[in-house]
Amino acid sequence: MTSNQNDEIPEGAGILSIDPWLSPFKWDLVKRHKTAIDWIDRLERDEGGIVKFSQGYNSFGLHVLENGDIVYREWAPNAIEASIIGDFNNWNRGQYRMTKDSYGVWSITLPSNNGVALIPHNSKIKLALTLANGASVDRLPAWIKRVTQDLSVSPVYDAVFWNPPHKYEWKHDNVTRAQRHPLSAKIYEAHVGISTSELRVGTYNEFTRDTLPRIHKLGYNVIQLMAVMEHAYYASFGYQVTSFFAVSSRYGTPEDLKHLIDEAHKLGMTVLLDVVHSHACKNVLDGLNMFDGTDYQYFHGGPKGYHSLWDSRLFNYGKYEVLRFLLSNLRFYIDEYHFDGFRFDGVTSMLYTHHGIGTGFSGGYHEYFGDGNVDAEAMNYLILANYMLHKLDPNIITIAEDVSGMPGLCVPMELGGVGFDYRLAMAIPDMWIKLLKEVNDDDWDMGKIVFELTNRRYKEKTVAYAESHDQALVGDKTLAFWLMDKEMYTNMSDLSELTPIIDRGIALHKVIRLFTHTLGGEAYLNFEGNEFGHPEWLDFPRDGNGNSFWYARRQWNVLDDHLLRYKYLNEFDSAMQHTEEKYGWLRSEPAYVSLKHEGDKMIVFERAGLLFIFNLHPTQSYADYRVGVQIPGQYRIVLDSDEQKFGGHARIDHEKSKFFTTPFAWNGRDNFIQVYIPNRVGLVLAKVD
Repeated sequence: MTSNQNDEIPEGAGILSIDPWLSPFKWDLVKRHKTAIDWIDRLERDEGGIVKFSQGYNSFGLHVLENGDIVYREWAPNAIEASIIGDFNNWNRGQYRMTKDSYGVWSITLPSNNGVALIPHNSKIKLALTLANGASVDRLPAWIKRVTQDLSVSPVYDAVFWNPPHKYEWKHDNVTRAQRHPLSAKIYEAHVGISTSELRVGTYNEFTRDTLPRIHKLGYNVIQLMAVMEHAYYASFGYQVTSFFAVSSRYGTPEDLKHLIDEAHKLGMTVLLDVVHSHACKNVLDGLNMFDGTDYQYFHGGPKGYHSLWDSRLFNYGKYEVLRFLLSNLRFYIDEYHFDGFRFDGVTSMLYTHHGIGTGFSGGYHEYFGDGNVDAEAMNYLILANYMLHKLDPNIITIAEDVSGMPGLCVPMELGGVGFDYRLAMAIPDMWIKLLKEVNDDDWDMGKIVFELTNRRYKEKTVAYAESHDQALVGDKTLAFWLMDKEMYTNMSDLSELTPIIDRGIALHKVIRLFTHTLGGEAYLNFEGNEFGHPEWLDFPRDGNGNSFWYARRQWNVLDDHLLRYKYLNEFDSAMQHTEEKYGWLRSEPAYVSLKHEGDKMIVFERAGLLFIFNLHPTQSYADYRVGVQIPGQYRIVLDSDEQKFGGHARIDHEKSKFFTTPFAWNGRDNFIQVYIPNRVGLVLAKVD
């Protein structure tokens, strides 16, 4: 620390220069920063540094040496005997016994047979343990890289020794992560399994062939893949992870996923993994739970280690080997699969001892500090994870799913922050859904809409989104379904009547997205299919729906049918992404809002040198409407949600629409222009060079 003087900022509390209101909690900031530094110093001393420490996957698990020997290491401190068994030795528990070191790590070397690995590729294996109470149990190796499931036999996964004769050869490593790194992140959230229109689970190869080109054509530059880490229950959306180092075998092989990522990189796209380190599946036979016979090996023991809402286990982030496991898990996906970063799921649950259960957040800073509220060990893990990843490569992207508004979440560690690059603006979709469910269009509050879209922490980047997978799940509705509901079944054809409900739905679907994209953050996210107003909801096969795949797919057919109106929404979404790519509002400073007119239902703001004009009035269009603008000159329309190709009414003649500023102050700006702005329309104007 530099000084105890009140006017100086101590080391680890540099965030105070950004937000002085955190001053009452500066020693909390210093304490958490010092904890992280102490761990970094410890790992430097004992492990050769945190980056090397994060390569645990190179020593733990199963590895084939150049001479064909197989080395296997596993941490199971409570076990008194251990052996590796499988098809290769007829499951003989006594044949290949392992030895245990003083840290509780078991190891064995299986000699090769004339240079050939003793365990055949793609054969089943297990770890056989004898516990302290004398019980014999079988476990899937914790660091296993391939597990498979045969539901016709059992829902329990089998561990598979994965050692293909030909390793995947990356073809597009010449496109570096720095070259792909998006200045304006436009994120397409996708799930491989639902990416087919057929009534089954989609594959990695199908996603590469069919879905990647769609995403690229739309103009998104980041893909966020869900449900990749292996999970026991398909309907969990990937959030009940059993094997952390195994990618889901439902969709294909590890090489298939590598090919997907390789092809995405070829297209210049960044690929993020939706990583689940907030909890783990409680399965014992094919998970980490009770791995060595105790409930406290990887997790907290007793009630502290159980999440009551998720019915899952909670990691003990203060344990040395748990830190090794989780940090190495992140590094593994970077090194082995060439992922470019992570969206961390369930960060709110990690940050607080109450896990956000039954707790609301008012925004008072006292809610974010103190041993009674904050899980210091989980906080430290997140700081170390971000530090390690960005030390490895500053172009790696990390995103936090946090609903609490934790200050400093996206501030660098050296300033006392947690170190994420972005946080999700989770209140924005809630606002849009609430408006559509509960408020008449005439009563929409312009001030509240603008407040919600601009209410983010200074100098902390935010991912804005109108809806994500959460809103698509059964029990909720997508924006398109809230807007158009049952008429989506009868009136989405160009050959059918354009009813008031469909007309309103198409108009507001576009305006809501444009509003969110341009005002809501420094990055934008869309969930697969929502860009074109995907009909119906998302519901995975389960007992409650007769194990049906009907709703566990993306109906690309309605988009590809050119007689249907879904194409208009898709075209607008694409135009929005490409317009942003040209002008870069996401990578620009936050907008200056010059008008929030409740009676006219008008909102006007400037960002990135562009002028954004929104008319949310349900019926009233305005001719010669005066709007303020700072930079003088001639302006032209570069995006108009009312264009015919977007399913609009083409009420503005772009050829005749030239806007010249008048040097007269208006709404706090030095100049004004006058525009024709139809109802339920968003316009983007750019200055003519």
